[in-house]
Amino acid sequence: MPIAVWTGTLSFGLVTIAVKLYPATQPKDVRFHLMDREGRRVRYRRIVEEDEPPPPRAWTARAGAAGDDEPIDAPDPAPRARSSAPSPRSETEVAFDELVRGYETDEGRTVTLTSEEIEAVRPQRSRTIAVEDFVELADIDPVSFEKTYYVVPANRDAEQPYVLLLRAMQQAGRIGIGRFVLRTKPHLVAIRPMAQALALHTLYFGDEVREPRSFVDVSGAQVDERQLELAISLIEMLKTDWNPAAYSDTYREDLLRIIAEKQPLEEAEPRAERPPAQVEELMRALRESVEAAKQGKKPRRREAG
Repeated sequence: MPIAVWTGTLSFGLVTIAVKLYPATQPKDVRFHLMDREGRRVRYRRIVEEDEPPPPRAWTARAGAAGDDEPIDAPDPAPRARSSAPSPRSETEVAFDELVRGYETDEGRTVTLTSEEIEAVRPQRSRTIAVEDFVELADIDPVSFEKTYYVVPANRDAEQPYVLLLRAMQQAGRIGIGRFVLRTKPHLVAIRPMAQALALHTLYFGDEVREPRSFVDVSGAQVDERQLELAISLIEMLKTDWNPAAYSDTYREDLLRIIAEKQPLEEAEPRAERPPAQVEELMRALRESVEAAKQGKKPRRREAG
């Protein structure tokens, strides 16, 4: 059974329910390791190229602090003349605890934040999902849905209020809207009643959903009524019940078939090295000696060289 990603309480009004969240989906993408052609793993390194030019002066989050020689809005220094001849680059590996996070502003400048600065504003893990509102599912466009989890009673005592909330939401035809922090990220969530369980959908916040009119504007297009009738007729001919088992990832299936036909590197027989010429000559001489001994003949000595 999968491991719960969150344990806490679900509350609506004065009712609290001990629950656990389990992922409702299981991506099955075929994942590969990067390797060379000899079968050795290729690792990533964190490096800094010594001749990489620094970003604009606003790059440091500590600009303006004691010890800084220039203000944060100081003009960029004039670029130094570079030789046309290419120079070899030297690389310095960077330890993980020496890394900072860089953010590029709309003006093209880069600001860095330390781990301590980020941790100072990071939200604390939630212990409760509080249902703030109940809305109609049809009012939420599917583009707002991100990930789905199953909400499961955490113990026997939670089953009765859990079923109460499930049945009440089913009959009311409403879904619950709430907020909570999963791991380190705040989420807006929709809690939806299914046939036998509650589902929790994380939602994109309003400013994260792009407006379609920024990509397409078909307000001036005209549709012929006869064409519309034919299109509707075609839809009716292709209409069927939703059956997710009828659709499969053929690309993944083809990859897995190729993998199954391949011989694992651990089981591949090592390539037999060709013996040196001196070894072949020695083996030939030994075989001739054995044959001569069987016939009672004195082996003829081979001249060296």
